[in-house]
Amino acid sequence: MLVEKPIHSDFLYYLKDKDQALIELFTALRSFIWKLHPEANELLYHTHALTAVFTVSEKLSDGFCHIPIYTEHLNLGFNKGSLLDDPHNLLEGTGKWIRHIPVRSEADFRQNGVEELVQAAIALAQEDQTKPGKKQGQSISKIKR
Repeated sequence: MLVEKPIHSDFLYYLKDKDQALIELFTALRSFIWKLHPEANELLYHTHALTAVFTVSEKLSDGFCHIPIYTEHLNLGFNKGSLLDDPHNLLEGTGKWIRHIPVRSEADFRQNGVEELVQAAIALAQEDQTKPGKKQGQSISKIKR
């Protein structure tokens, strides 16, 4: 069984200001991703959105998905979503690479096809990875406070 990973204090500093329901939704989605790939690293950013990026190394370029937190919802974003097979038509977006699933409730990421998208994104990131990472299963803050 996967032990729940604590949220990094730098991320928590900003997360605590969000609505409690949004915090719980983020926590549930974060656990969902880590259950699918416990070796992933979580890179944490605070830019236009408070964001957790899951990678197969310590590099942003090796990211497979991300969770940006907005005012009233969050997204499950896929770094190379335009390359993923999406038979359930879950992905939204028109950018060159990134696609996302809007998440307003747990049902949005528990629906059929989401786990398969995450697994395919992990496989793609591993395939594209040029150098193996040195860390596994860690939260790495890129947040400047």
